[in-house]
Amino acid sequence: MAPEPLARPCAIGPDEYRARREALMRGLPAASAVLLPAAALVTRSNDSEYPFRQNSDFHYLTGFPEPDALLVLLPGRAEGESVLFCLDKDPAQEAWTGIRIGAEAATQRFGVDQAFANAEREERLEALLDGRETLYLPLDDPEAVALAEDVRRALKARARRGAVAPRALEDISVRLHEQRLIKSDAELALMHHAARISARAHVRAMQAARPGRHEYQLQAELEHEFLWQGAAGPAYGTIVGGGANACVLHYVENAAQLAADTLVLIDAGAEFEGYAGDITRTFPVSGRFSDAQRAVYAVVLAAQERAVAAVRPGATLVEIHQGVVRDLTRGLIELGLLTGDLEARIEDGSYRRFYLHSTSHWLGLDVHDVGDYRVDGEPRPLAPGMVLTVEPGLYLPADEDIPAALRGIGIRIEDDVAVTASGHEVLTADVPKRVAEIEALMVNN
Repeated sequence: MAPEPLARPCAIGPDEYRARREALMRGLPAASAVLLPAAALVTRSNDSEYPFRQNSDFHYLTGFPEPDALLVLLPGRAEGESVLFCLDKDPAQEAWTGIRIGAEAATQRFGVDQAFANAEREERLEALLDGRETLYLPLDDPEAVALAEDVRRALKARARRGAVAPRALEDISVRLHEQRLIKSDAELALMHHAARISARAHVRAMQAARPGRHEYQLQAELEHEFLWQGAAGPAYGTIVGGGANACVLHYVENAAQLAADTLVLIDAGAEFEGYAGDITRTFPVSGRFSDAQRAVYAVVLAAQERAVAAVRPGATLVEIHQGVVRDLTRGLIELGLLTGDLEARIEDGSYRRFYLHSTSHWLGLDVHDVGDYRVDGEPRPLAPGMVLTVEPGLYLPADEDIPAALRGIGIRIEDDVAVTASGHEVLTADVPKRVAEIEALMVNN
């Protein structure tokens, strides 16, 4: 019998989107404007497109789910500070691709002050931006830059008739991404739900694993659970690496057969209402760790648990990573993979042969979410509302100088952690990571 779907959290409503736009505009000069395009459909092959995924910044400020839209923010405008342009209503096209929201419904559902069809955009946009001194937009978006330059040229051409073109283009991304870094209660609820779906999928994959099955079959179990629970699908390319494939950090082929007496590493997360889950677990294909696998796993788990415990307001990701490096390097010496003094091995970086990446990244609407990691050149202190991953790992190549029992072992353990006023909350606690818990879950495989 199929499992019952999880209870869905409340969707983010128009009041929160409006509050986000207002917060962004409060930091802008009065005679400025913001231009932010939505994502466009991307062709997959011939006349079919990839599934549409909204631009994260646009989603954050509007919640509007359609392509080819444009948000214009106009601080201080009496007729309304937010204007949305969207796809025209077109019954003939909608019969093929689905009902479009349209301008009239957009104001009601998403809380923008005004909305117009794209057919009116060129004419209205010039009037809206006439007299605005600075345009803020994502400067790394060629479409946004081209649009801004077109409007400036059109207004300059009308200068003799009194039109005033914006003089400067400024990047909105840093301001907007700083705002996105701190999650609201509503966002945290969605992220917790994405994490719970992701955890269920990992448990399902553990229960489905056995020698002779293929990596792609575990991928299918994961992604089935994502969709069954109402997620849009994977938040990023699902990684299922059996045996030495686990030592490839972004392994995505997922084609190999799972062998007995090996481990499988799964890095996968669901996307729910735009927000990403991101979990990694490593477990034995046969359901029981060998002594060598258990020894390496114990090193990674101890480092991961201590790193999670270190997440609190005021701590920094640099401090957390340094603690992980110390724990893993000590473990590598104990395993005989490094020799000599702990401090010397940290100093010379020899641990990097086995630990290639950082311990954490921000998490949110993007799986590697936005927001600076340093402020004024210094590591950024953690603050309530931030969400990060904690994901140490060890990757032991199948080289001749590695003890035979340890060759080709790749282990990573990753959880999603929200910073709270008093410390932290592990959003992904529903999937086991201790050896006894994993083996108990898999005992009947």
